[in-house]
Amino acid sequence: MKTGNFNFVLGLSVGLFFAYMVNTYFASPRTLGLSTTVKHMTISEAGPRVEVPRDTFLTQEHLDKIQKIIRPVQFQDAHLHHDDNREARELYDQVRVLCWVMTSPQNLQEKAVHVRATWAQRCNKLIFISSVTNDSFPTVGIDVPEGREHLTGKTMKAFQYVFDHHFDDADWFMKADDDTYIFLENLRYFLSGQNKDSPIYFGHHFKASVKQGYFSGGAGYIISKEALKRFGAHGTNASMCRQDGGAEDAEFGQCMQNLGVKVGNSSDRLGRSRFHCFDPATHLMGNYPRWYHIFDAHGGESGRASISDYAISFHYVPPAMMYELEYFTYHLRPYGIHFGNLDLNQEVT
Repeated sequence: MKTGNFNFVLGLSVGLFFAYMVNTYFASPRTLGLSTTVKHMTISEAGPRVEVPRDTFLTQEHLDKIQKIIRPVQFQDAHLHHDDNREARELYDQVRVLCWVMTSPQNLQEKAVHVRATWAQRCNKLIFISSVTNDSFPTVGIDVPEGREHLTGKTMKAFQYVFDHHFDDADWFMKADDDTYIFLENLRYFLSGQNKDSPIYFGHHFKASVKQGYFSGGAGYIISKEALKRFGAHGTNASMCRQDGGAEDAEFGQCMQNLGVKVGNSSDRLGRSRFHCFDPATHLMGNYPRWYHIFDAHGGESGRASISDYAISFHYVPPAMMYELEYFTYHLRPYGIHFGNLDLNQEVT
């Protein structure tokens, strides 16, 4: 690895992080895209549907350059750091996670390729779901039109595809968007204390629309093997699961409730959140839209003390930030500090 390339990644990642944090901290809700795009909804409406722009200010040329050199840097760091990742490797074998990522033909090179180059490489099985099959990427095409009004149909058919073709390939099955970032090691640690044969699923808990609540689609949610088994048996029954339309995450939550699948508590032992429907800076600074305080099952807490040390997911993560998170999680080290594991899983009854 040439020093110039490594310095490029280092300097770019550090610069991006501080620029983003300063911009986010001093930005008003309007400059963050919250007040102009968020509909202030009542608790009786179908569920929160919000777009929070997080466009990268890097060019595609920059992103391509990072993507090409990030893997050699990872290989180099593995030797430099003398990492003891035996426990993570053991959990990789013991807690098998299939990840399916919702994307679209126009997002393959803009977003999905960067998901594939970062966190998704740590899944036991990885599938990209789109409306059109692309054998070279690859993506699995399902017969559902693109558009927010068809996200429910896309999710229902995606889980049906996973059940039909990959039920035996994993113990847990995760849905994520192409702007979601997942820490797979933390996910497996959390799931190591759960039962894959229990009808349960986990994510960022919203309390509206469905009696037991439902999980944010953007934050990603993960269902057990038993939950997928029930979905495979009854998921195409329109009286149990709406087949398209509505708010995707709320409709899937209603489907899970109808199938007897319970919402699970993913808070750590200290009551801190692990799944997050916004990016890290928003959860740290608390620049939430008004609806979030109504819908969030935990009251819209913010700040470092509210986020688990073993956080699992963040949403609205553009490509540049995905590489930042890779760098700050897996490469940056404060010299002389050796981190030990924490026992943060709650006791499961």
